[in-house]
Amino acid sequence: MVWNNTENSIVLASASPRRLALMQTLGFENLTVCPAIGEEHPPAGASPEATVTAISQAKAREVAAKFSEDALIVAADTIVWLDGRILGKPRSGEEAGEMLQLLSGRSHEVYTGITILQGNDCQSKTECSRVTFRDLTSDEIQRYVRTGEPMDKAGAYAVQGKGALFVSRIEGDFFNVMGLPLCLLGEMLKAKGVPVL
Repeated sequence: MVWNNTENSIVLASASPRRLALMQTLGFENLTVCPAIGEEHPPAGASPEATVTAISQAKAREVAAKFSEDALIVAADTIVWLDGRILGKPRSGEEAGEMLQLLSGRSHEVYTGITILQGNDCQSKTECSRVTFRDLTSDEIQRYVRTGEPMDKAGAYAVQGKGALFVSRIEGDFFNVMGLPLCLLGEMLKAKGVPVL
Protein backbone atom coordinates (compact mmCIF):
# COMPACT_ATOMS: atom_id res chain seq x y z
CA MET A 1 0.00 0.00 0.00
CA VAL A 2 1.25 3.49 -0.88
CA TRP A 3 0.77 5.65 2.17
CA ASN A 4 -0.96 9.01 1.87
CA ASN A 5 -1.13 11.16 5.01
CA THR A 6 -4.43 12.67 3.87
CA GLU A 7 -6.22 9.49 2.79
CA ASN A 8 -4.80 6.85 5.15
CA SER A 9 -5.47 6.89 8.86
CA ILE A 10 -3.28 6.07 11.79
CA VAL A 11 -5.19 5.03 14.90
CA LEU A 12 -3.60 6.13 18.17
CA ALA A 13 -4.63 3.68 20.89
CA SER A 14 -4.09 6.13 23.73
CA ALA A 15 -6.00 8.67 25.78
CA SER A 16 -2.80 10.57 26.56
CA PRO A 17 -2.91 14.19 25.36
CA ARG A 18 0.90 14.15 25.41
CA ARG A 19 1.09 11.23 22.99
CA LEU A 20 -1.48 12.88 20.72
CA ALA A 21 0.49 16.13 20.66
CA LEU A 22 3.70 14.26 19.87
CA MET A 23 2.02 12.34 17.04
CA GLN A 24 0.73 15.61 15.62
CA THR A 25 4.28 16.99 15.52
CA LEU A 26 4.98 14.29 12.92
CA GLY A 27 2.44 15.95 10.64
CA PHE A 28 -0.29 13.33 10.42
CA GLU A 29 -3.47 15.05 9.23
CA ASN A 30 -5.76 12.03 9.42
CA LEU A 31 -5.18 10.78 12.96
CA THR A 32 -7.87 8.82 14.79
CA VAL A 33 -7.76 8.57 18.57
CA CYS A 34 -9.30 5.44 20.07
CA PRO A 35 -8.02 4.72 23.58
CA ALA A 36 -7.74 1.17 24.81
CA ILE A 37 -9.93 0.80 27.89
CA GLY A 38 -9.02 -2.68 29.09
CA GLU A 39 -7.16 -3.11 32.36
CA GLU A 40 -3.40 -3.31 32.14
CA HIS A 41 -2.02 -6.54 33.59
CA PRO A 42 1.78 -6.78 33.50
CA PRO A 43 3.03 -10.36 33.17
CA ALA A 44 4.10 -11.65 36.59
CA GLY A 45 7.86 -11.48 37.06
CA ALA A 46 8.44 -10.04 33.59
CA SER A 47 11.32 -7.71 32.75
CA PRO A 48 10.45 -4.05 32.17
CA GLU A 49 10.95 -4.55 28.41
CA ALA A 50 8.62 -7.56 28.36
CA THR A 51 6.08 -5.68 30.47
CA VAL A 52 5.74 -2.65 28.20
CA THR A 53 5.78 -4.85 25.11
CA ALA A 54 2.98 -7.08 26.40
CA ILE A 55 0.81 -4.15 27.48
CA SER A 56 1.32 -2.15 24.26
CA GLN A 57 0.44 -5.24 22.22
CA ALA A 58 -2.70 -5.83 24.29
CA LYS A 59 -3.75 -2.20 23.74
CA ALA A 60 -3.14 -2.45 19.99
CA ARG A 61 -5.12 -5.69 19.63
CA GLU A 62 -8.04 -4.36 21.66
CA VAL A 63 -8.33 -1.26 19.49
CA ALA A 64 -7.65 -3.08 16.21
CA ALA A 65 -10.81 -5.15 16.74
CA LYS A 66 -12.84 -1.96 16.16
CA PHE A 67 -11.31 -1.14 12.77
CA SER A 68 -10.70 -2.71 9.37
CA GLU A 69 -7.54 -4.72 8.76
CA ASP A 70 -6.10 -1.82 6.74
CA ALA A 71 -6.02 0.44 9.79
CA LEU A 72 -2.57 1.07 11.21
CA ILE A 73 -2.74 0.98 15.01
CA VAL A 74 -0.09 2.68 17.14
CA ALA A 75 -0.09 1.75 20.82
CA ALA A 76 2.39 2.55 23.58
CA ASP A 77 2.96 1.83 27.24
CA THR A 78 5.37 3.62 29.55
CA ILE A 79 6.59 2.62 33.00
CA VAL A 80 9.03 4.00 35.54
CA TRP A 81 11.33 1.28 36.87
CA LEU A 82 13.18 1.58 40.18
CA ASP A 83 14.71 -1.09 42.39
CA GLY A 84 13.19 -3.89 40.34
CA ARG A 85 9.62 -2.64 40.55
CA ILE A 86 7.19 -0.55 38.54
CA LEU A 87 6.16 2.89 39.74
CA GLY A 88 2.83 3.39 37.99
CA LYS A 89 0.31 6.20 38.18
CA PRO A 90 -0.29 7.16 41.82
CA ARG A 91 -3.75 6.42 43.23
CA SER A 92 -3.59 9.19 45.82
CA GLY A 93 -1.61 12.28 46.75
CA GLU A 94 0.00 10.31 49.55
CA GLU A 95 1.20 7.63 47.12
CA ALA A 96 2.49 10.32 44.74
CA GLY A 97 4.53 11.80 47.58
CA GLU A 98 5.94 8.38 48.46
CA MET A 99 7.00 7.78 44.85
CA LEU A 100 8.72 11.15 44.60
CA GLN A 101 10.55 10.49 47.85
CA LEU A 102 11.81 7.21 46.39
CA LEU A 103 13.02 9.00 43.23
CA SER A 104 14.69 11.86 45.14
CA GLY A 105 18.46 12.04 44.62
CA ARG A 106 18.53 8.85 42.55
CA SER A 107 18.48 7.57 38.99
CA HIS A 108 15.70 5.43 37.52
CA GLU A 109 14.75 4.03 34.13
CA VAL A 110 11.78 4.93 31.96
CA TYR A 111 10.70 2.22 29.51
CA THR A 112 8.25 2.64 26.65
CA GLY A 113 6.99 -0.16 24.48
CA ILE A 114 5.59 0.74 21.06
CA THR A 115 3.46 -1.63 19.02
CA ILE A 116 2.42 -1.01 15.41
CA LEU A 117 -0.31 -3.38 14.30
CA GLN A 118 -1.84 -3.66 10.82
CA GLY A 119 -3.83 -6.76 9.98
CA ASN A 120 -1.71 -9.75 11.01
CA ASP A 121 1.53 -7.76 11.06
CA CYS A 122 2.49 -6.84 14.62
CA GLN A 123 5.78 -5.05 15.30
CA SER A 124 6.94 -4.07 18.80
CA LYS A 125 10.06 -2.32 20.06
CA THR A 126 11.15 -0.74 23.34
CA GLU A 127 13.08 2.35 24.36
CA CYS A 128 14.80 3.02 27.67
CA SER A 129 15.97 6.35 29.12
CA ARG A 130 17.78 6.91 32.40
CA VAL A 131 16.54 9.84 34.48
CA THR A 132 18.31 11.35 37.49
CA PHE A 133 16.52 13.43 40.13
CA ARG A 134 18.22 15.98 42.32
CA ASP A 135 17.58 15.77 46.07
CA LEU A 136 14.05 16.91 46.89
CA THR A 137 12.85 18.42 50.13
CA SER A 138 9.63 17.25 51.78
CA ASP A 139 8.17 20.72 51.24
CA GLU A 140 8.94 20.63 47.49
CA ILE A 141 7.31 17.23 47.18
CA GLN A 142 4.18 18.34 49.04
CA ARG A 143 3.85 21.53 46.97
CA TYR A 144 4.30 19.59 43.73
CA VAL A 145 1.69 17.01 44.72
CA ARG A 146 -0.75 19.84 45.51
CA THR A 147 -0.48 21.06 41.89
CA GLY A 148 -2.20 17.85 40.81
CA GLU A 149 0.34 17.28 38.02
CA PRO A 150 1.66 13.95 39.34
CA MET A 151 -1.72 12.23 39.47
CA ASP A 152 -1.97 10.76 35.96
CA LYS A 153 1.74 10.25 35.36
CA ALA A 154 3.82 7.11 35.70
CA GLY A 155 6.27 7.68 38.54
CA ALA A 156 4.24 10.72 39.70
CA TYR A 157 6.03 13.36 37.62
CA ALA A 158 5.80 15.11 34.25
CA VAL A 159 9.19 15.88 32.71
CA GLN A 160 7.51 18.33 30.30
CA GLY A 161 5.81 20.17 33.17
CA LYS A 162 6.76 21.37 36.65
CA GLY A 163 8.43 18.02 37.23
CA ALA A 164 11.27 19.28 35.03
CA LEU A 165 12.47 21.22 38.08
CA PHE A 166 13.43 17.90 39.69
CA VAL A 167 15.29 16.32 36.77
CA SER A 168 19.03 16.99 36.77
CA ARG A 169 19.97 14.61 33.94
CA ILE A 170 18.43 12.49 31.19
CA GLU A 171 20.42 9.84 29.32
CA GLY A 172 18.53 8.75 26.22
CA ASP A 173 15.43 9.93 24.40
CA PHE A 174 13.69 12.87 26.14
CA PHE A 175 10.42 12.13 24.36
CA ASN A 176 10.55 8.59 25.72
CA VAL A 177 10.27 10.08 29.20
CA MET A 178 7.18 11.95 27.99
CA GLY A 179 5.70 8.63 26.85
CA LEU A 180 6.42 8.36 23.12
CA PRO A 181 9.99 8.04 21.77
CA LEU A 182 9.65 9.81 18.44
CA CYS A 183 12.92 8.64 16.90
CA LEU A 184 12.04 4.97 17.47
CA LEU A 185 8.44 5.50 16.34
CA GLY A 186 9.62 7.26 13.19
CA GLU A 187 11.90 4.35 12.29
CA MET A 188 9.09 1.86 12.87
CA LEU A 189 6.65 3.84 10.72
CA LYS A 190 9.25 4.25 7.98
CA ALA A 191 9.71 0.46 7.94
CA LYS A 192 5.96 0.20 7.31
CA GLY A 193 6.21 2.58 4.36
CA VAL A 194 4.73 5.53 6.27
CA PRO A 195 6.63 8.78 5.55
CA VAL A 196 7.27 10.94 8.58
CA LEU A 197 9.10 13.79 6.85
